[in-house]
Amino acid sequence: MQGEVHENVKKYYGSRLESSCDLQTSAASCSLSARLTSKDALNALNLVHPEVVKRFFGCGLPVPEKLEGCRILDLGSGSGRDCYALSKLVGQRGHVTGIDMTEELILASQKYIEYHRETFGYDKPNTSFVQGYMEKLGEAGIQNDSMDIVVSNCVICLCPDKNTVLQEAHRVLKEGGEMYFSDMYASKMLPDHFKQDPILWGEGMGGSLFWQDLISSAQMVGFSTPYLVSASHIVVHNSELKEKAGDIKYASGTYRMFKLPINAVMAKAMVTYKGTITAFPDEFEFDSSHSFKKDVAVEVDGELASVLQTSRFSSDFKIQMSDEPEASSSKPQRQYCHLSPFLLSDKLGTAVKQCSKIRK
Repeated sequence: MQGEVHENVKKYYGSRLESSCDLQTSAASCSLSARLTSKDALNALNLVHPEVVKRFFGCGLPVPEKLEGCRILDLGSGSGRDCYALSKLVGQRGHVTGIDMTEELILASQKYIEYHRETFGYDKPNTSFVQGYMEKLGEAGIQNDSMDIVVSNCVICLCPDKNTVLQEAHRVLKEGGEMYFSDMYASKMLPDHFKQDPILWGEGMGGSLFWQDLISSAQMVGFSTPYLVSASHIVVHNSELKEKAGDIKYASGTYRMFKLPINAVMAKAMVTYKGTITAFPDEFEFDSSHSFKKDVAVEVDGELASVLQTSRFSSDFKIQMSDEPEASSSKPQRQYCHLSPFLLSDKLGTAVKQCSKIRK
């Protein structure tokens, strides 16, 4: 089945769709609505070539903070929009690699490498694109422990083997590295027949994860518990697809999760943000549940303390660990309700009303 799904997706995105407005849901247009975006990120997006933006099919804005000098891998890079925006933000010392299985999109994105090098004023390009599969990053030449950040934008829902995608992302990340990604999520587990419908699958509706399954899959692979950054309800415009979906709802969610040391000691801590992340001098909004004001001490649980201590944000916080390790216990799923993109969308009142990830 995996090979058949890959071929269907290649055809759908490689030749059938000319622009994001050919899609039949609103997923891609939510990219800037759900979370305050830094001016630097917006400026970078505005510098991306219009032809690259035209063929953007994502459902979010996977641009985390503090990217200068980072090595980033974009899973399912498509037209290259996110790669080029990120290449501006990582600077000349950083590098962005995009991987996509669709030859037409790889060739299209490669056409603009020199354009963006000149636009950004770099001596040499800091962006590259390779054809390959998210489930087989090694075959595409992506080495173990080689990336600071892995991003993806509404492509994991197009992949039939999501656990392998997460395993591969975890493998190529350095210790303390981050996976920061936007994707489509379903309000419940999808029936098997959704997977057999090429249009439902191509639009992300047939392969969307039930949002609670993301948590268990991430933890099984070895990531930290995912942190929900932003979310928006997804509007399905097409009446036939709405009927097929029935009572299943969809949302776009942006999550971040980290590759922690295998034997990390989990202990509560008092953490104080120093105000040193350039775009956020007064307050750093880590996710929808944690916001750190400069010079204000906040208690965090053992996992988040470990994230802040081992990630690229370690120098931006004063961290005072508790003397006693935190008791390890698995939380019941109901305690993860704050990670539901549907509840956050309700709270924020965010829903996308223009075309982008499904055609009218």
